[in-house]
Amino acid sequence: MPIVDHATRLITCKLVYYGPGRSGKTTNLTYLHGALPGGQVGSLTSLATRNDRTLFFDYLPVDLGTVGNYRVRFQLYTVPGQPYYAAIRQLVLQGADGVAFVADSQRHRWDDNIESLQDLHVNLAAHGVDTRTLPLVMQYNKQDLPSALVVPVDELSAALNFRAVPEFSADALQGTGVFSTLRALGRAVLHGLGAASTAAQAAASTDRAAHTAVATEVAA
Repeated sequence: MPIVDHATRLITCKLVYYGPGRSGKTTNLTYLHGALPGGQVGSLTSLATRNDRTLFFDYLPVDLGTVGNYRVRFQLYTVPGQPYYAAIRQLVLQGADGVAFVADSQRHRWDDNIESLQDLHVNLAAHGVDTRTLPLVMQYNKQDLPSALVVPVDELSAALNFRAVPEFSADALQGTGVFSTLRALGRAVLHGLGAASTAAQAAASTDRAAHTAVATEVAA
């Protein structure tokens, strides 16, 4: 759920990078934080667990547009992917406005990807979120590895991308596909905010018209 600060005309949205352990979620955020202009990003914060980390930082884009007269700031989070961090994943996912699912393209991680996607759906449902409407993008990371070790993008897409959302081949270590993933997710979230804003304006206009009609009828 976006946080709206009317005093500063700033909307804050939460983007969560989800996927199995060691799929490249942390690598995505680390690369983004190092490559984005310093004036657009906040400090990179790491909450270490035994075998994984939860990272987050603020990002104020200047190239994705605004919603009405409001600027939009994104808060980017990762979740620990190991199965025993289920409670932490659910907590971090709470209030997410968009999700980037980072799949590990290695053949031996096939089942892990499917289980993690199912876990995402379960956790979203626990928060009362309709998985069919939440902005989502898919990233197939580690496609730079030898072809004998990885599943082709079209096979991963057929197994994971049932909603036909934007999808990207990636090498998060080198940055390939990293910005494309973030940009597509940011635009999807902004599109949803714009649609909601338009709907709210239309509803307000309808309410004003109804009140005017009632006032006119009473006066007559």
